[in-house]
Amino acid sequence: MRVLSKLKRGVERATSYLSGRVLILLYHRVAELESDPWELAVSPKHLEEHLQFLSKYYGLMSMRDLSEVVQKRRLPRRRVVVTFDDGYADNLLTAKPLLEKYDVPATVFIATGNAGQDREFWWDELDRLLMKPGALPGTLTLAVNGDNRYWELGDGARYDQNSHQHELQWRASEVDAPAPRRAVYRSLWEWMQTMPEDSRLMVRQDLLEWAGASGGARETHRVLAREEIVELTRGGLVDVGCHTVTHPKLSALETEDQWNELVQSKRSLEGIVGSPVSGFAYPYGRDCDYTSETVRLVREAGFDYGCTTSGRFVERGVDRFQLPRVAVRDLDGDAFARLISERLQQ
Repeated sequence: MRVLSKLKRGVERATSYLSGRVLILLYHRVAELESDPWELAVSPKHLEEHLQFLSKYYGLMSMRDLSEVVQKRRLPRRRVVVTFDDGYADNLLTAKPLLEKYDVPATVFIATGNAGQDREFWWDELDRLLMKPGALPGTLTLAVNGDNRYWELGDGARYDQNSHQHELQWRASEVDAPAPRRAVYRSLWEWMQTMPEDSRLMVRQDLLEWAGASGGARETHRVLAREEIVELTRGGLVDVGCHTVTHPKLSALETEDQWNELVQSKRSLEGIVGSPVSGFAYPYGRDCDYTSETVRLVREAGFDYGCTTSGRFVERGVDRFQLPRVAVRDLDGDAFARLISERLQQ
């Protein structure tokens, strides 16, 4: 009977790995922001509620450990992995102390071209220029490499505090009949997302001049400095991965440009932390944002795995260079608990 009992436990243990599933969570920022059109920020209070719940009810594992078990085709059950994208400074200043408090490992995927720069990510700068109270010129004309664009702001040229407060509820992912500034914001975002970096920099400079604004980073929106990346990894609980150099839509780039984004980001980040960097996350991460060729390049560049934003969980047979992740919004603890429980019990 004792032998049979051992065999039964062994079968159950093996089955739990063969039928297991893992949920990779994707965060970006840990901050309380007045304007957050893409819902990138989770408040410190809510992140603590998330981590407290995870540490109490689920097994936590690192991306490196997950990559290893995926290669061995042995997935554990009820495991969760925590990741962050982009490389905002609040990942160190606010998120890391909470991760340490609850002993939750995490990986931060960093767009290396922004490290230490006194400039915000382009989507944050666009939000600052267009969605804040104040007066702007009534028309906007931009031209890059023969591509000429024209917008009229109409009533949106003057943007008072009441209008601003109303717009704070707007989310850029919504399909609606947008107000003038919303329309300009969405149109510019879609245009700039597919640009090469040199073209995007030209547009950013023209936008700053048009709005009469400076290009420096707000303290609330700055990215990690090089020495802060080193500090982020100190202690071993948090590691870092690559998120390209300039955060492009990789599917819009030629093969050589994709390769340069991958290799240069890996070389740069390894130079900062002084050790090999094995992980990669595709910017934007949807199926349309990278191609099968991109996946091949990620493999050939020497990465061990790649992460998407497909919204599914990791299960047996998954391609480790297309690991799915679920984006986390600013949910309170109860709503987050329901999300996790539903995902892992499907």
